[in-house]
Amino acid sequence: MVLEKLGDSLKNTLNKITKSIFVDEKLINELVKDIQRALLQSDTNVQLVFDLSKKIKERAKENTPVGITKREYLIKVVYEELTNFLGKEAHEIKITKRPTQIMLVGLFGSGKTTTIGKLAKFYKKRGYKICVIQTDTWRPAAYDQLKQLAENVGVDFFGIKKEKDPVNIYLSFEERLKDYDLVLIDTAGRDALSEELIEELNNLHKVIQADEKLLVISADIGQAAEKQAQAFHDTCSVTGVIITKLEGTAKGGGALSACAVTKSPIVFIGVGEKVDDLEAFHPQRFVGRLIGMGDLESLLEKAKEVISEEDAKDMQEKFIKGEFSLIDLYQQMESMKKMGSFKKIMEMIPGMGSLKLPTEMLDVQEGKLEKWRYAMDSMTKKELEDPDIIAADRADRIAAGSGLKIGEIRELLKQYRQSKKMMKMFKGEKDMGKLMKRMGGKMQGI
Repeated sequence: MVLEKLGDSLKNTLNKITKSIFVDEKLINELVKDIQRALLQSDTNVQLVFDLSKKIKERAKENTPVGITKREYLIKVVYEELTNFLGKEAHEIKITKRPTQIMLVGLFGSGKTTTIGKLAKFYKKRGYKICVIQTDTWRPAAYDQLKQLAENVGVDFFGIKKEKDPVNIYLSFEERLKDYDLVLIDTAGRDALSEELIEELNNLHKVIQADEKLLVISADIGQAAEKQAQAFHDTCSVTGVIITKLEGTAKGGGALSACAVTKSPIVFIGVGEKVDDLEAFHPQRFVGRLIGMGDLESLLEKAKEVISEEDAKDMQEKFIKGEFSLIDLYQQMESMKKMGSFKKIMEMIPGMGSLKLPTEMLDVQEGKLEKWRYAMDSMTKKELEDPDIIAADRADRIAAGSGLKIGEIRELLKQYRQSKKMMKMFKGEKDMGKLMKRMGGKMQGI
């Protein structure tokens, strides 16, 4: 999970509010101290933490609005101030001209080249024609790495392997770039922001006139991110920030607060090593997941990426008829696999992110899905369509064919029966909005 320790600390803090009998000054002071401790431990800028604390205290002492309780208001204040702290509104890059050019800048080790690949995949899924261009003449492996990433993603690559002048590389392909909706430009880095690097980036920008200059910062550098962000902002006029490696560090607060210092919006966050592990940064959604309130909008966006409109319509028709087979369960599992890890999906479901489910348990769930796939591959079409015919002899055959234990086959059939029972609850419901609300109510009752 992104910033897991910070998230756990904030959830524990909010639990104090929900369990308290009275919301008084003592509770507010305890709450603020807990938030300060959580943010400081994640390497957030000290002054920014105290500014945030002051705002929460001031608002918490105001009169509670009509229609909500003091507890609800206090949670609302914490949520809103954390959201404001991280930029308040999402900064969306719009592809409005052809070509729109995005230039990535940053130091060695920040993950620029990998991020180029992730950005290419992100925008390709949204229907844009994309190419990537290599202008990093310093790192020997930069050309080959970006070329391979482009091939894996399925976008066009431009570069000249032995050329030492990045401006010449760009000018060599300038005319051909006009055929694309989006051009992603990978630039060189250094161990530190030197005059040499500043001059190189400025020369490139004079020629390219990039629509966006995005600074790539690695989350694991902690508070050093602030100095780095400020230096790049002062010299290169960056228009936004991409924070990488947020999934595996406790220091991510430093990188997040660096953007607050420079007033440069966070545009994307890297949440894993795979090419799909890039998310557009929405402060409200991010804070919602961090404090256990979920993020249904991102979950639905991910679902749209992996489930076609035709499949979604077919699923709705099955809801109405109350039909459900193991083939449907199999397809759901396939879609879940494409959406990401079980842990990431759990974070996005309201209420589930605040449950203290052990990591081992979530890993077991991931393993179960994989094993059930093997079991289904060992079934006949008839068994998949009508699992009720699977008696003891058939279950033994499926277990032997898939290499699983008979107990694991029974567990799959139990999961199927439970899913089918839930489907029947919604039989005849034609309004998907009402259906989702009903499903949300059922899930909360489980």
